[in-house]
Amino acid sequence: MSAPQSAIMNIMLRTAAKAARSLVRDFNEVENLQVSTKGPGDFVSAADKRAEEIIFSELKKARPDYSFLMEESGIVEGKNTEYRWLIDPLDGTTNFLHGLPHWAISIALEHKGEVIAGLIHDPVKDEIFHAEKGNGAFMRRRRLRVSGRQDLMLATIATGAPRRSAESRAQFMKEYSAIIAVSPGLRRFGAAALDLAYVAAGRYEGFWERNLKPWDVAAGLIIVKEAGGFISDLDNPSHNPVETGNVLAANDRLFEPMSKILKAA
Repeated sequence: MSAPQSAIMNIMLRTAAKAARSLVRDFNEVENLQVSTKGPGDFVSAADKRAEEIIFSELKKARPDYSFLMEESGIVEGKNTEYRWLIDPLDGTTNFLHGLPHWAISIALEHKGEVIAGLIHDPVKDEIFHAEKGNGAFMRRRRLRVSGRQDLMLATIATGAPRRSAESRAQFMKEYSAIIAVSPGLRRFGAAALDLAYVAAGRYEGFWERNLKPWDVAAGLIIVKEAGGFISDLDNPSHNPVETGNVLAANDRLFEPMSKILKAA
């Protein structure tokens, strides 16, 4: 089934494709930089900023009044504060830095605080996951559906990494131990946006992580929802995970079991 593509989604697709070309060129240089003493850190930071500038410029041209929240440049207030773009020009920076081909561009659009459109573009694998409210989720032209697996022992679950504080590490280890006891198929690939896209695509049954940023979560949130999955704040379902950064996403069969296990931990 083909994805119904609105004007907004066409803008997002074109914008992501332009930024992707810049990032792929830079990614091809990273391997050369790996062998230097200094390493590619500064170069990757510049690549990140270049991609964000492209995204900002293209979206600003298409919708000049909309507001922005971006990883590198922060908040840019537009005349229209009801609509806001949330942008992560390079999710999976550490992977990019080390020449690992698992990173993505994430663009989402909010209306009055609700995500109404999202796109996650993985240029290296040539995969684009996208969704709009009420129109379903797609990867290219294929409709996405979450996995139908209902046994945690057969599930593949993804997670992120704890932040640097001792408290967050201790909490993560409790949650990790609780999940791995019932689901040995744990993965940590280092790109939260792609983790959420993979839940939507049925590649993972679930994903959880704490202390994410709004631009890490926003696009994935609507893609998971439109693929039939559940996504919420880890601790309080009434809170918005885009704002709290504490995320649990899973298929409809395993969301409740995972939620109970993580809360008990």
